Amino acid sequence: MPKPSVIFVPGSFSIPEHYDPIFEAVRFKGVNIRGIQLPSACAKPEGAPPTMYDDAAFIASEVQKEVDQDKDVILIPHSYGGVPTSESTKGLSKKEREAEGKKGGIIRLAYLTCLVPPVGKSAGEMLLEVPSESKLELKIDENGWMYHDRPDLTAAIAFSDLLPSEGEDFVRKFVQHSAPSFAGELTHPGYKDIPASWLFCARDKCIPARNQQEAIGLIERVSGRRVDVTRIEADHVPNASQPQLVIDWIVDVVAKA
Repeated sequence: MPKPSVIFVPGSFSIPEHYDPIFEAVRFKGVNIRGIQLPSACAKPEGAPPTMYDDAAFIASEVQKEVDQDKDVILIPHSYGGVPTSESTKGLSKKEREAEGKKGGIIRLAYLTCLVPPVGKSAGEMLLEVPSESKLELKIDENGWMYHDRPDLTAAIAFSDLLPSEGEDFVRKFVQHSAPSFAGELTHPGYKDIPASWLFCARDKCIPARNQQEAIGLIERVSGRRVDVTRIEADHVPNASQPQLVIDWIVDVVAKA
C-alpha cells in the first residue's frame, strides 16, 4: 500500500522553513511530508489578522488537495497548530469519506506537544491554565499582531534545552502571529473520530507535562480510544533541541498507519 501523505502544521510564530531539517530527514526515509504556512503567521503582515478559523479553513484546503487524489493523510500539528488542526477535519476523515463512497481521508492526528482544547475553548484560554512561570511575554502591535519583544525570555522558556544564545537566535527567526487567532473557540473536535498520537515532551515549559496529560485525557474521554503516546525528554521545540527524536517519531507514526 502507498504511504500516506503527511502535512505538518507549524506552531505559532513559525513557518515551514523552521522545520526543514526535519522534513528533509523524514523524506530521506521515504515519507511524503510537507509543511504549510498558516495565515496567522506572517513575516510582513498586512490587513486584519486572520482568525483560528481562517487557519482551519486553510488546513482543510491543503488536505482536500491530497484526498482529491484519493490519498490518506496524517496531520502533524505543533503547539498552537493543534487547535486549528482539530477544527479543520470536518468531512475529511477517512471514516466520513468512506461513508460517502470516497477514497482517501485523514487517518491520524499526530500532536507534537500541542494545545488541544475541548469544544468551546480557545488557545488563549488554554494558555491561562499553564503556570505563571511558563507564560511567554508577548507584545501586540496596533494592528493586532503579536511579536516577541524579549528573545532572551522566550528562549528561556521555549528553548530551554538549548544554550541561551542558540535559543535567542531561533526566536529571532520567528515571524509575527495573529492575536485574534488565540481567541477562536473550538467548534469541531476532530480528535473524536480520528485516531491520535502524541509526542509528549517531558521538559516542555510552554505546555508543561500536566497540561499535555490533560489534553491526552480529554482526547481519550471524547473519542473512547487510547492515544498512542511517545514520551521524550525534550523542551517545547524538539525539532531544534532533539531533532532525531522527532524524526524517529514521525517515521514511526507513518509506519504504524
